[in-house]
Amino acid sequence: MSVNTVWKYRSSLSSLNKTTQRRLSLNLFLVLPFLLQISTAVGLVWWLSFKSGQDAIYSLVRQLETDVSARVNQHLDASLELPHQLNQINANAIQRGILDPNDFESAGQYFWQQAQVFPTINWIGYNLKTGQGTGAGRWFGNQELVINRDAAKQVAVYQIDRAGNYGKQLAQLDFDPLSRDWYRQTAEAGRPIWSKVEAIGDLDGYIAVSANTPISDQTGQMIGVLGTDISLDNLSLLLRQVNASPSGRVFILERNGLLIADSSDHKPFTVIDGKIQRLKALENQDPLIRLAAQQVQQQLGSFETIQAQADLTFRLEGEQQFAQVTPWKDAYGLDWLVVTVLPESDFMTQIEANNRTTILLCAITFVVATLLGLITARWITRPILHLSQASQAIAEGDLNQTAALSGLKEIDLLAHAFNRMSGQLKTAFNRLEEANATLENRVEERTAELTETLQDLQQTQTQLIHAEKMSSLGQLVAGVAHEINNPVNFIHGNINYADEYLAQLLELVQLYEQETQSTPALENKLEEIDLAFIQQDLPKLMHSMRTGTERIREIVLMLRNFSRLDEAEAKEADIHEGIDSSLMILQNRLKVAPGKPTIQVVKSYGEIPLIHCYPGQLNQVFMNLLTNAIDALMARPEWSQPAAADLSSPAPWQPTITICTEVIAQNQVRIRVADNGTGIPEAAQRRLFDPFFTTKPVGQGTGLGLSISYKIIVEKHQGKLMVASQVNQGTEFVIMLPLVSELSQAA
Repeated sequence: MSVNTVWKYRSSLSSLNKTTQRRLSLNLFLVLPFLLQISTAVGLVWWLSFKSGQDAIYSLVRQLETDVSARVNQHLDASLELPHQLNQINANAIQRGILDPNDFESAGQYFWQQAQVFPTINWIGYNLKTGQGTGAGRWFGNQELVINRDAAKQVAVYQIDRAGNYGKQLAQLDFDPLSRDWYRQTAEAGRPIWSKVEAIGDLDGYIAVSANTPISDQTGQMIGVLGTDISLDNLSLLLRQVNASPSGRVFILERNGLLIADSSDHKPFTVIDGKIQRLKALENQDPLIRLAAQQVQQQLGSFETIQAQADLTFRLEGEQQFAQVTPWKDAYGLDWLVVTVLPESDFMTQIEANNRTTILLCAITFVVATLLGLITARWITRPILHLSQASQAIAEGDLNQTAALSGLKEIDLLAHAFNRMSGQLKTAFNRLEEANATLENRVEERTAELTETLQDLQQTQTQLIHAEKMSSLGQLVAGVAHEINNPVNFIHGNINYADEYLAQLLELVQLYEQETQSTPALENKLEEIDLAFIQQDLPKLMHSMRTGTERIREIVLMLRNFSRLDEAEAKEADIHEGIDSSLMILQNRLKVAPGKPTIQVVKSYGEIPLIHCYPGQLNQVFMNLLTNAIDALMARPEWSQPAAADLSSPAPWQPTITICTEVIAQNQVRIRVADNGTGIPEAAQRRLFDPFFTTKPVGQGTGLGLSISYKIIVEKHQGKLMVASQVNQGTEFVIMLPLVSELSQAA
């Protein structure tokens, strides 16, 4: 190496050292970013903790309010449908001649028996166009069961005993039902309606509402009005039970602002001069209910204009309150509002404690991290400072410098390298020019070798990853199949014994009924548990459990096929049993939901011999087709519409699934599964059997069901799977299976 080259190298080192002196020290450079990172992290942790707590509280409160409103609505739907159902039953009995409306004594006893069965019913009765009528219920302070008989605007009230026999007369009242609003409004409407909510009684009174319906004789002529009064007192008890927080409130009010019920200890009415006066929500003694009603009016307008669920917030004595308003209506004229109020303080205690703990931990972390940063920075910078001084000496011409070891592995490696550099610097300078001549060629050769090696490595890595994935997937499926199979076999093996023991116990119960003298307590208990229904339903339950375990075992068998632990076997099977099993498993989806139309399953089975097939896989096909049919029916707009109020009138659309099986020419079996659901567009029908293609909304379908079904029918059974569909008309899937296939020939 020439003298000029050495001089240039030394000059570059000297220039580098001078530039370094004008910048920040390494110690300060290490500590400042470290402190900045710790401060930022601690602040973000605290802020995120506080923010997540606030968001969690808001989400929890809104969810709780929605759940409470839903439970209240369900109870209102169930309890307030009962009076109209009783009216319909009684009206049908009168129209068909089962109940004579002119036999007041028998009719009164009949109504008294109904009032005994339903404790929430206060009164059941009717009034004819002649002014006469009869009824039974609970009057006179809600203490005694009485019955009245009306004639010529005179009402005689009688006491009645447990056997339904008339006792002494309690009162003689003037009563003209034809002049009452509830009678005139029902007669004019000509259909079931509600009368207005009324407060009944005196100091121990209650709030009730009357369900009324016109009654007709056998010729269809209106002869009077049926009425059933129901007490709303149990609504307040329900609201106390469903209230989601200690300080929260739930209340129901009419559109005019009058309270129906609330979860507080106060009654929704007051007594003035011995008469019951209903209260408005704005006049309630509970401050939270009163303020919530005011805020609903201020933020949402009048009570009459609220048509959808709404959320609002307000403050009471400085505390945040969350409120939710949910309208509730029925088909007979009731239009109420359900208001749920939850204070934020009921949920913030634990959040605030967590925030204080988080702040304390963040502060401790900041202090400890700062001290550790200072110690670490000092420990790192000291040996580096020594190396800097040695390099400065080399820059000034002293090549005999050595660096001391510090105990840090990386710094020691740097020190060893520095020492070797100092010892070999002269030799390196001499070889530098020679190395420059061959460096470019070596770089090109090495680059080519590295490129080839990298390509080989990437290809090998891809193959290893794919092999590992397939191996892991096989092991996972095998393990899942094994773990599921053991408990399922245990359950399946014991179901037969349980079924046998159950049959013996039922025989014992029947023998006990025959051999043992009946007692009133025993008869009441038998009526309470409905022994006849249990005797009919228990064998069905055992059969359903056996079917379920068999289905799980078939699924385990399919998992084993995938992992190749064993091979599935084809056998003779009855496809009707497979279809019926699939329908039984889907029974919960075929059940009638409240307010939804009934899904009717029409089965038309032909005489089909046993088919040599894979029964488990065919059951999977039936399950996929039936599930898709149910989803298509539930997607129709008519499914979301409420059921007709008149149960005797036909529905405009009847959801139906039709299943037909038959043997056709050329020794083939045809299975058709049709529905009258939404149908499939023509463009989608061409891709219907493609993997991962689905017409269902995101999150409701994987797009694999029909693809797997197609492979099972076509590839495994040498059959055909076809589809025919029209939008808004329905869809029909057709399965063609050979009676004599390669499966049976191979067997």
